[in-house]
Amino acid sequence: MRSIDPGPDFASWRGTARRLLAEGLKPEEILWERESGLFSETGTPSPDHQVPRSSELTVPKSFLDLARNVACHRDDSRWALLYQILWRLTHGEPDLLEIASDPDVCRARGMAKNVSREIHKMHAFVRFRKAGENHDGRERFTAWFEPEHHIVEAAAPFFRKRFANMDWSILTPKGCAFWNGEELVFTEGVDRDPFENTDQLEEAWRTYYSSIFNPARLKTKAMQAEMPKRYWKNLPEAGLIDSLVRDSRHRLDRMVETTGQTPKPARPVRYLEELREASRDPGAAPFDLTNFARHLDACRRCSLWERATCAVPGEGPADARIMIVGEQPGDREDLEGRPFVGPAGKLLDRALAEAGVDRSHAYLTNAVKHFKWTPRGKHRLHQKPDVGEIEACKTWLLRELDIVAPRVLILLGATAARSSLGPGVSVTRDRGRIDAPQLAERVILTVHPSHLLRLPEKAKAAAEYRRFVADLALAAI
Repeated sequence: MRSIDPGPDFASWRGTARRLLAEGLKPEEILWERESGLFSETGTPSPDHQVPRSSELTVPKSFLDLARNVACHRDDSRWALLYQILWRLTHGEPDLLEIASDPDVCRARGMAKNVSREIHKMHAFVRFRKAGENHDGRERFTAWFEPEHHIVEAAAPFFRKRFANMDWSILTPKGCAFWNGEELVFTEGVDRDPFENTDQLEEAWRTYYSSIFNPARLKTKAMQAEMPKRYWKNLPEAGLIDSLVRDSRHRLDRMVETTGQTPKPARPVRYLEELREASRDPGAAPFDLTNFARHLDACRRCSLWERATCAVPGEGPADARIMIVGEQPGDREDLEGRPFVGPAGKLLDRALAEAGVDRSHAYLTNAVKHFKWTPRGKHRLHQKPDVGEIEACKTWLLRELDIVAPRVLILLGATAARSSLGPGVSVTRDRGRIDAPQLAERVILTVHPSHLLRLPEKAKAAAEYRRFVADLALAAI
């Protein structure tokens, strides 16, 4: 067995893996170890080492995307797992990644999902503090974060784009990122926060959080699911949470006395009755996104589960202001277990950005949770779900609506409209703002992005895309 140092990141591991593949070294013949000793091989080949041409093997792009995320995981066995999958892909199993039940694939996707969640948490919970000024008077800011995984380089472009006009540093035990307005630089991590003193920005965060806290919408379990307690010590507003929760009942009473009426319930009585009826099902999931996916995957309300790889739950913050509902998972979504990651999802991402809506702050889901398809050669062709399948899945959508309680609901296409609003709604006729206060303060009906992808004429497609962006922009007003 050969001891191999994979190097610090995906790029160094990739170069090493290509060389080992070319040499025909099997996964069981390799011991992946970082800085494993005097006689171990380094992860980066020497400049004069020529990788044999036989190493130029083709792997799916989806593997590279998956591997980049898995490479950020803290588990030291990630390199061995990636090489095992790579070996199988290039030695007789080219469709391996489409087998979601395969143990190696399942484990890798789980690790990638953990990393994606951690990146989302970093985007949400990093808090900058003023650290001083440069010689030219430009203010400098710093932030301290403690991630579970090696995600700093993957998460930093988000901050570069959002805070491009200020100098900042993000310090973590697993790596640091620095931006000076022109260049993004990464260094080794640091053991502790060197700027532990508070400043006016932290006081501003506490004031803001206290002012937006709504006791009538308090959902403690959902809040802790999206803001785990391990992050609290680095959040200036976290010190207020316990007192605000304890005082929520009194604040709600004061709201009633001030307004002279009880706050409007989030859902009408008949809506809650549907939820209670659904909850009598012995296999029903509690109203909690933390185990929603597990219960959803066991759903047998219709036959779509038999041919789908998995049930695809929603994705996003449990207290998102905006909730977006599509039709059903597509081929890519069915394989990855995430909503809107295929071609329609990429178009939606682009349109949301142009409309001023941050996807990472929205909750995205589908009216039907399993992929309905029919074979066409080696491909799986999408089929529209029928009324019975939409109704069978409606309970799950109602539960997500009840948990998230969005202020704005965007319905993409006829299936999402029927599931949420019932029969008789036409996207062509009723497109735009819909009066449905039982669902959300603002409901927007528009086309599904897949409709735009099917338009053959470029001019018409461009015009329809602009109209689609305009519809989405109603959510940002």
